[in-house]
Amino acid sequence: MSGVRRFVVHGRNTANLDRALGFYRDALGCRVIDMHGAVPRWARLLATMPARCAGLALGNERIELLEFAACTPYPALPAASDPWFQHCAIVVSDMEAAHRHVVDLGGVRITRGGPQLLPPGNGSVTAFKFRDPDGHPLELIAFPAGSGDPEWQARRKQAVTLGIDHSAICVADSARSIAFYELLGFRVVARTVNHGGAQERLDGLPGVEVEVIAMQASARTPHLELLAYRHPRGRPASCDEVTAIAADRLIWCTAGVGELLRALRQSAFGNSILATGRVDAASVAMLRDPDGHLVVLLGQEKGSPPEARRSAAPPGSAQPRKPRSRWVKLPMLGATRARSASCTPNQRARVAAY
Repeated sequence: MSGVRRFVVHGRNTANLDRALGFYRDALGCRVIDMHGAVPRWARLLATMPARCAGLALGNERIELLEFAACTPYPALPAASDPWFQHCAIVVSDMEAAHRHVVDLGGVRITRGGPQLLPPGNGSVTAFKFRDPDGHPLELIAFPAGSGDPEWQARRKQAVTLGIDHSAICVADSARSIAFYELLGFRVVARTVNHGGAQERLDGLPGVEVEVIAMQASARTPHLELLAYRHPRGRPASCDEVTAIAADRLIWCTAGVGELLRALRQSAFGNSILATGRVDAASVAMLRDPDGHLVVLLGQEKGSPPEARRSAAPPGSAQPRKPRSRWVKLPMLGATRARSASCTPNQRARVAAY
């Protein structure tokens, strides 16, 4: 059966790879696993070559940093409700120690007044939002005992920062976004509406009311969360360059990429396909969701792990043949009816901090 199976890597662009590596390593506890990473398949598919690449690991999860020369900086005066907002949520075992350490090492606060304890109706999690030196948003989250993915409870004694729980993206129309991601094989597993003083302080915004929808592929963690702000509304998106600092990518191991692409072309989301092809004998597709967030589908090939990559060719050696690509513009897409989902207390803990 075709569909997204599991998370592979959260990709981010940076204007200064050395600075970004230092922050993610020293402030967040990431391990640098590849200082001279190969150019990722999606970039070769689009013939968009970064100056440098590096890979990091946090727990069992991965982050990929790509440095592009003269890339568009993160938009000025950013807000948590902007349509390009996409954060990486990191689970911590000691919130006080983790948030102090991040701020001491240059994390720029989004949250006002320190970590926020959200009410029971929103999962009773503690959360703190901030930005890295390039402006990318991140979140620290701490689950109370017995809530969240059991994996986090099992890792509690391993370190202060444990791994990536989810990535959250802002969306303008929750029904439309749910329909898009369900077509890729995700399903809604929890749904809440967050508001009140703690939520306002967490987001650094007044009068917040936001619908939070957790969507899960075959693997439970990391998962995807949709943030549909009813108030305040975000600004219009202003940049669609894949090399821009704000252009995060979520890369997913996917079965039946061709079948999914056919289903997309036959749906209201046909124009979401930016490029498709085969790179290193694997199917690769770059998509842009209804709100402009980038999604990479990486084919699950028999006999090799989907995240495996060939090493970059050394300077002066023959370069791989450029794969065939398909490019289309993305129009505004009409609303689609959403499937409802019930929400248990344990599920609420998974969507409360976003």
